[in-house]
Amino acid sequence: MNPQTLSPQPAIEQTATAALYDQYVMGNYARPAISLVRGRGSRVWDDTGRSYLDFTSGIAVCALGHCHPRWVEAIQHQAAQLIHVSNLFANPNQGELARQLVRRAGPGRVFFCNSGAEANEGLLKLARLHGRRLSGGKEGVRFKVICANSAFHGRTFGGMSATPQEKIQGGFRPLVPGFAFGDLNNLESFRTLIDEQTAAVFVETIQGEGGVNPCTPEFLQGLRRLCDEHGLLLMLDEVQCGVGRTGRFFAFEHYGVVPDAIGMAKGLGGGFPIGAIWVRQPFADLFTPGSHGTTFGGTPLGCAAALAVLDILEKEQILEHVLATSPRLYERLGELQRDFPKLVVAVRGLGFMAGLQLSIEPPAVIKALRENGLLCPAAGGNVIRLLPPLTATTADIDEAAAILRKVLSAV
Repeated sequence: MNPQTLSPQPAIEQTATAALYDQYVMGNYARPAISLVRGRGSRVWDDTGRSYLDFTSGIAVCALGHCHPRWVEAIQHQAAQLIHVSNLFANPNQGELARQLVRRAGPGRVFFCNSGAEANEGLLKLARLHGRRLSGGKEGVRFKVICANSAFHGRTFGGMSATPQEKIQGGFRPLVPGFAFGDLNNLESFRTLIDEQTAAVFVETIQGEGGVNPCTPEFLQGLRRLCDEHGLLLMLDEVQCGVGRTGRFFAFEHYGVVPDAIGMAKGLGGGFPIGAIWVRQPFADLFTPGSHGTTFGGTPLGCAAALAVLDILEKEQILEHVLATSPRLYERLGELQRDFPKLVVAVRGLGFMAGLQLSIEPPAVIKALRENGLLCPAAGGNVIRLLPPLTATTADIDEAAAILRKVLSAV
């Protein structure tokens, strides 16, 4: 059947969506406040026709905004050619996407998966394989991974075990053993945790869920030296802060370090699910046939979406745009901190990954922002995250700041 002859799906009545969620969708999320049905650029519309400025971006997923026409065209074209073949066979898009990522990260190899949690799980398995190599082929000798307090690395058992937050771990113990936690930006707290069991250090270049906490250059460079001294892997979680969000393709590029492995996802597919890990050349042979796998990772369609993202980032000079435009974001947020000193405790972040720390818990403020037309998520430490699409304009930033000012004034 010609796809053009297919009948469109019937629209769901506005009042029916909430009932469908109440009756059929698991309650691991609070009931969604609104139902979104359409998006374009920096804006989305709900099922009543109301428009919102979207500074959630699918939690840093919709890097190019909603429905970028060249991205949509690439997906439509690939969907009509070949969608899935499994990794029992090669597909050209996967090979080309791996080449493009290696070009950006450095000599090494890439494994594709479907999400940030899967990418991080792959990194944790990589650490175990590295530990086995360090131990002369013995398992269970060097397996410890040192992570940071307030980290978030996903909700798989490995990811949860690397995430020292009760709201993530509670109810699922016993967890995977072999994790220790230092304080972000306190190099000595990491140094004291290294012992004969340690295989790797694993941190987010910028903590997202934990409250938008960037590594300092001194800390990240110090971790690189520590790992070199002790033969450990330095693994960076760039699931949220990578793929251009800071104005560089990888956030660690601001710091002058080269990691041994990187986890990425979210913005890589521009809205289509895809994750990846890059492993530096000396360690890229740790995964051997049969040691890891995935059914859906690196499909022709997923890789076509990611290739379109990379192409648009370059041809439309999106990274340059973020570097040029993001100072406006921090200028506006700084004005709010100056004008509402009792409410706004701190402003931090890098590029289009910003955090506004409040002196009060943020849910009521986020609700008021939504009611005034601005969507943004919370993070740990009473932080409101602002994750505009990388294509957001100065007008978008000014509009968001005006809504924030209106809501904070009412508080």
